[in-house]
Amino acid sequence: MQSIPASATAPCLWLTDRFRAVRALTDSLAAPLSDADASVQSMDDASPVKWHLAHTTWFFETFVLRDHALGYTLHDDRFPFLFNSYYEAEGRRHARARRGMITRPSLDEVRGYRAAVDAALIAALPDLPPAALELVALGCHHEEQHQELLLTDILHHFSENPLEPAMFAPEPKRPVAVPPPIGWVEHPGGIVQAGHCGEGFAFDCEGPRHDTLLHPHAIADRTVTNGEWAAFIADGGYTTPKLWLADGWAWVQANRIDAPLYWERRGDVWTRFGLDGRRAIDPAAPVTHVSFFEADAYATWAGARLPTEFEWEAHAASHDPGGGNQLDAAGPVEPRPAAHGPAFFGDVWQWTGSAYRPYPRFRAVEGAVGEYNGKFMSGQFVLRGSSCATPRGHARTCYRNFFYPHQRWQFTGVRLAKDL
Repeated sequence: MQSIPASATAPCLWLTDRFRAVRALTDSLAAPLSDADASVQSMDDASPVKWHLAHTTWFFETFVLRDHALGYTLHDDRFPFLFNSYYEAEGRRHARARRGMITRPSLDEVRGYRAAVDAALIAALPDLPPAALELVALGCHHEEQHQELLLTDILHHFSENPLEPAMFAPEPKRPVAVPPPIGWVEHPGGIVQAGHCGEGFAFDCEGPRHDTLLHPHAIADRTVTNGEWAAFIADGGYTTPKLWLADGWAWVQANRIDAPLYWERRGDVWTRFGLDGRRAIDPAAPVTHVSFFEADAYATWAGARLPTEFEWEAHAASHDPGGGNQLDAAGPVEPRPAAHGPAFFGDVWQWTGSAYRPYPRFRAVEGAVGEYNGKFMSGQFVLRGSSCATPRGHARTCYRNFFYPHQRWQFTGVRLAKDL
């Protein structure tokens, strides 16, 4: 796959600009945080912001500078153990569930680590071989994933603080009318091609491109709103076992789930906690922070189902992956009501009914970076699209996000489908 655009007349200069922009956005996202804010780990699924800042730096230092820059020495030889994530080929590492114990190095020391690696990589770029340049491009896409995780992880952390602090000042609300009832876009079915077409960057799990059979179906022209989800709750959605998969019902019972994550009823009003603090839900905005179990139960209640990932891809092909409400700059990102019609990208990742499994003829790439996606193809479900926290330009029509069915701290939402 080609990580650097074929149209780039000066690949080194293009990559330098790209690297600087990605690293700067990460720094701006973390800028409002104190050392304490950046060190806390609120659950096993989340990581401290300080760890995100260091891990993305470790990626560039390890796979580019250490392996390809002549004469480079590690910034601190203790850091690989602390900031490796899951790369078995890179040896022992600190346990994921205990990343919050890394109170030192300090946030300032981690920022110094980032600055030192940035300077070394930019200096080395003109002399790096093509394979290393491709790894720099991969590292930029990798860091964009961590930018979204940084926001969702700190949101979860602040939600656990009884003060419910806001990370960013709230932005003025612009009233938008509640959308009309869901419309349906029909597809006749047949053999279609799915997966990465081979042009431009893609992660290995997005290919190879292959034929797949679609049956006649229709897909919703927008995602489910907060107002529609409130109706599901009012109609006993969380207390009616026949709506739920067995594992989902067990999860609801064991965890006393009665609403999307971060929702809380105060008086007669449903509220939600966001990066701008706690506010009343906007009934016109897309619902978010729901699990696969909740998405499936809602679809059953609505007399529909979740789309397959290939149905979703077939319909999304006519939409712009760079459009919609996505991350452009640091701020209180959240799903917003659609002011300009339905979109397949932005606001919320959309659960599909498809298990995260390899495509036909899939082969993981060689080396440690081959551990990036393939070994996680078990027990998870695919989400498609992008969210309000996805850096604009990161997503593609063939992009496959994936999480376990109970997880919901990401900006996850629901688009319905039905058979014809």
